[in-house]
Amino acid sequence: MNARSFYEYVIRQDAEHLQNYFCEDAVVKWVCTGEEFTANEYIKVNCSYPNSWDGEIEKIETIGDKVIIAAKVYAKDGPASFHVVSFIKLRDGLISEMEEYWGEDGDVPQWRKDLK
Repeated sequence: MNARSFYEYVIRQDAEHLQNYFCEDAVVKWVCTGEEFTANEYIKVNCSYPNSWDGEIEKIETIGDKVIIAAKVYAKDGPASFHVVSFIKLRDGLISEMEEYWGEDGDVPQWRKDLK
């Protein structure tokens, strides 16, 4: 699997191309919200997300049949931005499992600034 191409299709919300990356029985988990999706549900949710998005891959690590992607995703028309880490398990070169951890970007809290 070409992880960079996969993530570019995620950012572009390109449902047609995303379907080519998943096993038929793939499971996707958004750990922070406790949601679990089939591949088709994940693609629908990803491609239905409001607004226009962009993003950049910050790191890709491949270890055997596992791929880890860290990326920044941000709204083109507003201040919202997030970091996501995706843990992907492959079977026959396709995604069989994916767990994603999403965090909203924000300012450093004052109490930590005060520690310096």
